[in-house]
Amino acid sequence: MALARAREQLRKDDARRKIRLGGLVIKAGLDAESEAVVLGVLLDAVANLQGPNGSEARKLFQEVGSRALTQRETME
Repeated sequence: MALARAREQLRKDDARRKIRLGGLVIKAGLDAESEAVVLGVLLDAVANLQGPNGSEARKLFQEVGSRALTQRETME
């Protein structure tokens, strides 16, 4: 019984995570793009993060993302 509850909680947590990530795609304004374009954007970002200037890219993405989240929260 406890194992079933643990599995159910893991499933709910996974679903919640996926919903939140989908919400970020929408907040970024990419919801009108094709899945291939969205995936391409994400793969390009990963390549930047893993590249030789990854720490600089991460810092820039963090700043831009934090600013966008803050602006949208105040508008909602």
